[in-house]
Amino acid sequence: MTKENRTARLTLLIDPDKKAVFEELCKQDDVTPSQKVRQFIREYVEEKLGENWREERTKNSK
Repeated sequence: MTKENRTARLTLLIDPDKKAVFEELCKQDDVTPSQKVRQFIREYVEEKLGENWREERTKNSK
């Protein structure tokens, strides 16, 4: 897994009870909530566009 060179902030609203449960589950898995959300996003993008989405995006923007 590669780390991105740049970061962007994503702000979202979530039910406080779900947030607390999510944070506890992340703690049990020894990951931060941010790490887990990045994982969810990465998996979603790869599911929709394939694992080589980044290369395809770079190739199409030239």
